[in-house]
Amino acid sequence: MSQSYQKGQRIFYEGSPALGLHCVNQGKIKVTKASGEGKEQIVQLAKGGDVLGFQSVLTETRYSTSAVALEDCVVCFIPRADFFRVWQSNVQFSTSLMQMMARALGAAEVQMLHLAYKPVRERLAGALLLLARTFRKGDDAAHFSMSISREDLASLVGTAKETAIRLLSEFKEAGIIASRGSEVTILNIGELSQIAALYD
Repeated sequence: MSQSYQKGQRIFYEGSPALGLHCVNQGKIKVTKASGEGKEQIVQLAKGGDVLGFQSVLTETRYSTSAVALEDCVVCFIPRADFFRVWQSNVQFSTSLMQMMARALGAAEVQMLHLAYKPVRERLAGALLLLARTFRKGDDAAHFSMSISREDLASLVGTAKETAIRLLSEFKEAGIIASRGSEVTILNIGELSQIAALYD
């Protein structure tokens, strides 16, 4: 069953019953977790072909994260019972899902290390590269552009909105990015990569 979501609409809520899997057909989605102080941290970016909620469906009864559309999206829902039926009868499906979970765990570990050890400037460079890696269509595009709110960018980096805005201005002055309204364009991926890798 496919459902359309508008930009800003919530696909599922952290703490609500994990009723099934959500397969992204098209569009961009942020997956968030609330901190102890109620602040939102973006823990994953999703695009067409990605599956959301599988960890919660497999291990818990409630979603451990929330998912929100970054733009208009189409998402397919697979009820929990149907998922487990396929999981048990299709070895290829269960193997693919385990590989997906291993990749997600690896990405989460990397992000946790970056948040713990990297300065904010390097984390912002890494976040912009992550946006490009996740949402870029084809490797031949010279520049990558995406509309993203400064709140979402700060949430992805794990910093205050004001800090993200100040550092974006520095990147802009250095000719690494261009920005217009909420749209950010990466002009120099090489330099951004060097900044992101400073503390690796």
